[in-house]
Amino acid sequence: QVQLVESGGGAVPAGGSLRLSCAASGDTWKRNCMGWFRQAPGKEREGVAAIRTRGGTTYYSGSVKVRFTISQDNAKNTVYLQMNSLKSEDTATYYCAAGWLTGSCTLTSKDYAYWGQGTQVTVSS
Repeated sequence: QVQLVESGGGAVPAGGSLRLSCAASGDTWKRNCMGWFRQAPGKEREGVAAIRTRGGTTYYSGSVKVRFTISQDNAKNTVYLQMNSLKSEDTATYYCAAGWLTGSCTLTSKDYAYWGQGTQVTVSS
């Protein structure tokens, strides 16, 4: 099993920044991709960013590219999501996910087997 614990959510004004963290533990060999997803009330969960644990290749959705940066510290088994220039539409619960994927790391939630409990991000306009 892989356990994931997110932290770093909060409330910020539009234009502000937040950094989310996701600490992974357990069977790390079961994951080669780590992703960040978000879900706003009444909306489907959407992929935001992903990173390949070996090599560090990153993937972003078009809505956050340039504003968000995913990174990792493999020594700490931690993945980060730096979010800049936040907008009200970024308001959502953000989830960290892990999985073993063939090919590229996707932004499709069904491809990830392990999930954190989520952390709330609220951006006020």
